[in-house]
Amino acid sequence: MIVFIARRLVISFFVLLAATFIIFVLTALSGDPLEDLRQDASPNKAQKIADRVERMQLDDPIPVRYLSWLGDIVRGDLGVNRDGHSVAIMLGEALSATLQLVIAATVMAIIIGVIIGIVSALRQYSGFDYTVTFAAFICFSLPIFWVAVMLKQYMAIEFNNWLKDPVIPAPVIGALALLSGLVFGALTVGDRRRRLVSFAVGLAVGGGLFTLLSVTRWFADPGFGLPLVLAVSLTAAVGFTVLAAGLRQRGPLYAALAAAVLGAAASEVFGPLLADPTWLEIAGLALLTVAVCAGLGYALGGLQRRQAITAAVLTGLFTGGVIFVDRMLQAFNSYSAAVRGRPISTIGARTPNFQGDFWQMNLDSAGHLLLPTMALILVSLATYTRYSRASMLEVMNQDYVRTARAKGLPERTVVVKHAFRNGLIPITTLMAVDFAGVIGGAVVTENVFGWQGMGNLFIDGLNTVDPMPVMAFFIVTGTAIVVFNMIADILYAYLDPRIRLS
Repeated sequence: MIVFIARRLVISFFVLLAATFIIFVLTALSGDPLEDLRQDASPNKAQKIADRVERMQLDDPIPVRYLSWLGDIVRGDLGVNRDGHSVAIMLGEALSATLQLVIAATVMAIIIGVIIGIVSALRQYSGFDYTVTFAAFICFSLPIFWVAVMLKQYMAIEFNNWLKDPVIPAPVIGALALLSGLVFGALTVGDRRRRLVSFAVGLAVGGGLFTLLSVTRWFADPGFGLPLVLAVSLTAAVGFTVLAAGLRQRGPLYAALAAAVLGAAASEVFGPLLADPTWLEIAGLALLTVAVCAGLGYALGGLQRRQAITAAVLTGLFTGGVIFVDRMLQAFNSYSAAVRGRPISTIGARTPNFQGDFWQMNLDSAGHLLLPTMALILVSLATYTRYSRASMLEVMNQDYVRTARAKGLPERTVVVKHAFRNGLIPITTLMAVDFAGVIGGAVVTENVFGWQGMGNLFIDGLNTVDPMPVMAFFIVTGTAIVVFNMIADILYAYLDPRIRLS
């Protein structure tokens, strides 16, 4: 493994070196960096041109300029752009904005897409499978700029207007209830009668839920409250137990349920701390949650302590996440009033000059992230859904899966421990490429939503014929591609022990 990593690093270094030279030359030859100054009518025009020529070393041949840039990079200096601004500062700001925008979108697209793809594979040729397939192709074919504009119009402008009087019209409640019934019916396995019963249950639950939200005007002052937090956490405890150990052994279930109850109770105990915490305090509470839940799993797990610890820790962290969201929703009313009733933003990364407590500042970031994140997820979700479905279908037909079933193993064990792990191998490549690619920014999305990220840095550098910002962009993205592809290769060996790297 060490020899493999060392060889890949050496090869990647020389590939990056050659690529940087090509990019530098192409950028330098792409136009005239003095074009704007040649049209300048100010008295000090000649001085401005001389300053830029000296700053960009335009009197030197391009190979000499490249070697000068390479020497600065070795010393850790990214140089300045054509206007004299530090490229390192520009890169830090752009990278921070891009990571805020695309990392959350990519992670959510991976998680949601893989889950939907696996369920679709396990329900092959069902109504749910056909619906997911149709929706995936629709989302994959949507132009990102059109999706972004539609989201700005209907999920920001119209939604902000609706929040002034958040009453859901009866036709909308009916459509949402019908959609809930269709989802319930599609997820149900069995004959037509069972699916019709599930459809009716989903219709009633959806209709009742949205009617209640409309009557209570929940969207004007949202929040979960302790009873709903507890109910959601207990449901999650059962789900995590099913994934980790199944319901035959009670130890893991008891540990997960205890973690849910203890987490919900802790939200009241730590109420004063959660009034206006810091991220350091939130991280400390997360570590405390892991430690306590691991202890619960060890104490209550019995013979399945390892599975009990897994179920309890996942339940505890999920409960903490629900409490976090609940606290943010409780601050929604005051935040909405502070931004004049426009909580969903259409441009930028934050509200100018806005100051608030911890929850209001996070709501402000979430309000600005919501639309671009949704736009990126809709496009990426389709890819992960189709890849994970195809991968799972291929794995489920392998001999070792049929052997596991023939041995009498539970279906949960067959899917989770045998099929899912090997089904992740092709998806790992896609994840590595996506994570490396998104660091380069989402150019179209950044332009539509006014984010000053990596894509904007790259485009501005090309438009102004300025190699320094372009090279800073390329160094970060090129290194990310090398690193994440190496991580993918290492993950192959972890997911499938038959793969050996040498």
